[in-house]
Amino acid sequence: MRTLSAASFFPAVVLVAISCGPQPSSAQPAVSAPRPVAAPGKPAAPLARPAAPSANPAAARSPRAASCHNGMPFDRFLAELKQQAAAAGVSQSALAEAAPYLVYDQGIVNRDHGQRVFGQVFTEFARNRASDGAAKNAQARIRMHAAAFNRAEKEYGVPPAVIAAFWGLESSFGAELGKLHTLPSLVSLAYDCRRSEMFQNETIAALKIIDRGDLTPDEMIGSWAGELGQTQFLPTHYFNYAVDYDGDGHRDLLRSAPDVIGSTANYIANGLKWRRGEPWLQEVRVPQNLPSSFPWDQADLTIKLPRSKWAQLGVTYPDGKALPNDDMPSSLLLPMGRSGPAFLAYANFAAYTEWNNSLIYSTTAGYLATRIAGAAPMRAPSAPVVQLPLNEIRELQQLLVRAGFNVGKVDGVLGQASRSAVKVMQVKYGLPADSWPTAELLARMRGGPRPAAMN
Repeated sequence: MRTLSAASFFPAVVLVAISCGPQPSSAQPAVSAPRPVAAPGKPAAPLARPAAPSANPAAARSPRAASCHNGMPFDRFLAELKQQAAAAGVSQSALAEAAPYLVYDQGIVNRDHGQRVFGQVFTEFARNRASDGAAKNAQARIRMHAAAFNRAEKEYGVPPAVIAAFWGLESSFGAELGKLHTLPSLVSLAYDCRRSEMFQNETIAALKIIDRGDLTPDEMIGSWAGELGQTQFLPTHYFNYAVDYDGDGHRDLLRSAPDVIGSTANYIANGLKWRRGEPWLQEVRVPQNLPSSFPWDQADLTIKLPRSKWAQLGVTYPDGKALPNDDMPSSLLLPMGRSGPAFLAYANFAAYTEWNNSLIYSTTAGYLATRIAGAAPMRAPSAPVVQLPLNEIRELQQLLVRAGFNVGKVDGVLGQASRSAVKVMQVKYGLPADSWPTAELLARMRGGPRPAAMN
C-alpha cells in the first residue's frame, strides 16, 4: 500500500513520484524483479536471489551524523537499533543473517527527499488504471484463483473484486514488485531524520519476518521505500496480517498467489475494518439543472446523509433510476467538482482512503473494484472539467494563506486542507461550494477585497 510517497495527503490530482536523485549506490544493487506467480498446476518460478550488498567501504560509507540522533554516527545508531530489535524478540541468528544488508544507502534517502510529482485528474488516472482491460484482467485472475478468493470472502467478508483491484493497481498481479533490496532501504530511511521512528519500526518488523521464516534477507526485494509483496505491504502490515494460504508453512507475498489473496483480505478486514456485506462506492448522477440550489457544500467525505436524503435532493443512479429510500449513511464524493463524476461513498470507502490517502488513488481503486464486480463504466462528464494549471493553484493557495487558512505546503497540489479552504471561500463568494478550484474563484480572490481571516 503506497502511503509513503509525496502522494499521501488527499490530493485533488493524483501524485506520481518519479526518481530525480542518484540511483542506489553499490550498497544496494538493482536486481531482477521477482517473476509473476505461475498458473494453477505449475510451480512458481524461483525468486531471483542477488548477492549481498557490496562490502566496498566507499560504497557503504556512513553518512554525516544525523542531527535528529544527537550526532550519533550510523554505526552506533545501527547497534542501538539492533538492540531494540532484540528487545522486541528478534533472535540473534536473524540479526546475523540480516547483517550484510543493514547498510546505509544515500541513494535511497536522496530519492525520498527528492521526489518530483506530476498531476493527473481523476478521469485521466481512472481511464489508465481502471479501464475495461484492467477490469477484465482482474476478473480473469479471480477465475484463475477462484478457490483462494472464495475462501477469503467466506473467512474475511471481503469481495474478490476489492482484493483484485488492489492487487492489480499495486503490482499488476506480481509483475511489478520493485528491484531493490528492502533492508538497506529501511535502515537508511530509519537513520534519516524525516520519518526516523516510523522506519525504525518497519526495520524491526522486517527482521521479525526473517526470524519467522517467511522470507530470507536476500529474498526481500521491493520498492525503494521498503514495501514488500504483490499488494505492497509495509513490513509491519506484512508481519501482522500475512497468512499462509497455500499451506507451505511460509507467508510468501512475493510468489504465492493464495498467500497474497488471503493476506490482503485479512488486512482489509481486520486492519482496515471492512464491513461484511456492505457496499463501498457507487456512481450516481447529481442534478445539473439546479446548480445554485443544490447544497454542494454537503459533498464531502466528512458529511454522511441517508440515501433517502440524497434521493430527495435529486441524486439518482447514472441511468436516472431512483436511489433506495433507506437510511444507509453515505457521502457524496465529487473528485472533480460538480461538473465531474459523482459517487456515493459508504462506510467501507474508508478502507480505501486508509490504504492510500491519495483521494484520486482511493477513488480509482474503489471504482475499479465496482467495475470488476460488474458495474458499467462511469459516465463521461457532459463537458470537459477545467483544471487550473499548477502555477494558478499555487497562487490560489497563497491567497488562501493570506486569508488565514493553513493549507500546508504551498506547492500547487490541492490537498484536503486546500480543498476545505476552497469550499469555505466558495461559500463566502456565493459560488457553488464543491471544493473544486475554478478560474472564477481565483479571479474573485485576486480582485475582490481581502477576505477576513477564517478559522
